[in-house]
Amino acid sequence: MRKWFKKKKPAKVSGEEAPAPETNGAAVSEVETLEDSSPLQEGMKAETARVAATELSPELTSLDQELSPPPPGTDLTAEADSEAETGRRRWFRRKKLRQVSPEVGPEPEPLTGIPETPATEESGQLPDEMESEPVLVSPLEPEAEPLAFESETEGEAAVAATTPNKKGVFRRLRERLGRTREALAHGLDRLFLGKKVIDAELLEDLEELLITADLGVDTTLALIEAVREKVRRKELSDPSRLKSHLKAEMVALLQTPASSPVVNGHPRVVMVIGVNGVGKTTTIAKLAHFDRTAGRKVLLVAADTFRAAAIEQLEIWGQRLGAEVIKQKSGSDPAAVVFDGLAAAQSRQVDTVYIDTAGRLHTKVNLMEELKKIKRTATRQIPTAPHEVYLVLDATTGQNSISQARMFHEALGVTGLILTKLDGTAKGGVALGVVKETGLPLRYIGVGEGMEELRAFEAEAFIDAILG
Repeated sequence: MRKWFKKKKPAKVSGEEAPAPETNGAAVSEVETLEDSSPLQEGMKAETARVAATELSPELTSLDQELSPPPPGTDLTAEADSEAETGRRRWFRRKKLRQVSPEVGPEPEPLTGIPETPATEESGQLPDEMESEPVLVSPLEPEAEPLAFESETEGEAAVAATTPNKKGVFRRLRERLGRTREALAHGLDRLFLGKKVIDAELLEDLEELLITADLGVDTTLALIEAVREKVRRKELSDPSRLKSHLKAEMVALLQTPASSPVVNGHPRVVMVIGVNGVGKTTTIAKLAHFDRTAGRKVLLVAADTFRAAAIEQLEIWGQRLGAEVIKQKSGSDPAAVVFDGLAAAQSRQVDTVYIDTAGRLHTKVNLMEELKKIKRTATRQIPTAPHEVYLVLDATTGQNSISQARMFHEALGVTGLILTKLDGTAKGGVALGVVKETGLPLRYIGVGEGMEELRAFEAEAFIDAILG
């Protein structure tokens, strides 16, 4: 019996000679098929069934079932169709339960912070949240803050639209005079920092700072003497108040000259003079722009017949401004051009005439005499002309502009100063020096290349811009 079982067991395990025993009585069914029905054989059957049921693992039994051939007469196609049909029924039953019962599975959570679909925008109706907030914000994010301006230009434009025009002009003036303010105002702040009393050492340092800012020696000494006088009178003892007292003294210094002379004739004649390269022709164009904006008729006289392309430059400005230009060929007598220009202005009922002159070095006597001739010609044509003689000075030349102003004033009787190129220099303090030492009024300052960058001079605004 044991020998037979040992031979029978490998065959059952390998599955090559006998079919694998089935679980749940499959081994018993196989033993019952034996032809011998003797008691010995019945005992062998029982022992075989017990060993097969207890010793064989479920995995091996399952493998034997898969490898065992189907019983004869089995329809494999029908069985496969039946299994597929059963699977479909189970799938439809599970789907139906999901649709009917809300407890089958959790609903997916809605996503936050995702913009609406384009269909919402096309419908023309926005959700309530979008009506109150211009930007979609996730509930988990903090409330959106106002956007800051990305550049100083955008912020300036926005402020200028909501503030008075005067504040916008002062802000731009302050920006244009930034180099002078850096040298003067910041220097004063560093000088006064930590000081408790106004002593001789502090005044000496202040004097040095003002001179290096191109205020001039005479102007600096006058300001320092005014401060010393207030200290002696006990009117000033705190260094923190010294800056405000300096501002008051500077404003008073710049406001000394009188106003513009009264114009008795028509048209008003303005003669513009200065050395080479200070920007006379461009300044004339900006002055003419002011008149055209005010509705006055302007005529330009090209009396600079010496410099190459000077006539063509003035013609281009005249075309841009819509102003007539009186000219002659290059090398002509400037006085003759002025005579023709004033005659045309009287016949055409012009309001303002601007005379452009050639650049003259103030040290050349013969060239200065030519300017005197132009002035005499204008006076013969119109007895009260020229009504204004504007001297254009370059701020970048520093103290040299003071000597220019003195010599031109002695020769021609300058009535007003125009200081240009203040935006490109740290020597803006020269404005105080030239006014103090010549006694001439500062009428305009140039702080840029644009047509609006020539500004009528205001002493208080100027000092606030350079001292902060």
